[in-house]
Amino acid sequence: MPDLSKASFTAPPEEHSFQALLFDMDGTIIDSTPAIEKYWAGIGAEIGVDPATILATSHGRRSIDTLAILAPHLANWDYICKAEGLVPLQHGSDAVEIPGARALLSSLEAASVPWAIVTSGTRPLVQGWIDVMKLAQPRNLITAEQVEKGKPDPAAYLLGAERLGITFPSPSPSPATSSVANGTTNNTISKGTDKGRDILVLEDAPSGIRAGKAAGFKVVALATSHEIPQLREAGADWIVRDMRSVVMKRWDAGAKRVVVEISEALVD
Repeated sequence: MPDLSKASFTAPPEEHSFQALLFDMDGTIIDSTPAIEKYWAGIGAEIGVDPATILATSHGRRSIDTLAILAPHLANWDYICKAEGLVPLQHGSDAVEIPGARALLSSLEAASVPWAIVTSGTRPLVQGWIDVMKLAQPRNLITAEQVEKGKPDPAAYLLGAERLGITFPSPSPSPATSSVANGTTNNTISKGTDKGRDILVLEDAPSGIRAGKAAGFKVVALATSHEIPQLREAGADWIVRDMRSVVMKRWDAGAKRVVVEISEALVD
């Protein structure tokens, strides 16, 4: 867990309007760290790699991308979907909700606000957690198998927006865009200034934050799994303790915009 003892989460409430909200899953909606540690411990034993080595770099990344480096013979969707699908079934009691997540998802769903889950997990894993935790079922679920490149590439978040019926011209290739996708930040992209890209991404991992910023979206980072300097470096627009700081205020069906209040964000 990150050390937040010296952090000042005291920013006054701000209201912002967006076309839609896109959520990461683990570390954002739920915390399944103990279950994922057991998952990687099993795979580590199978391939002869210390699980601690795997866990140091796997959070926020697709299993297939991790295994492509450590065990290429296992880097296939059949193996990964089967292995990940067992996690909620075998370790369902090891996951807990991120405070405030259930309330936010339920309020969005009740008001028919466009939202989706965009995750580095496979569909069997994520749907398993939704079922076990009895969370609101998203109409759109973007999982690891659906994109050629995982986070920090923006493909998954752009696909999430597309599935919600939100499209915009692709930005011209530029050093700024490629630098964010490759793990570095640039002020032009990190501020989410692309006109019309007013979508809010909620993330906890630097790779996911970079993916959201590379897509041109605003990003709220939850300080649930990584240290604050890592979240800052990734380019988050706001950093909060957990999802209790993000509240839906109202949905304007005519304008097709949702007003969200962000409170108690980090103050430098």
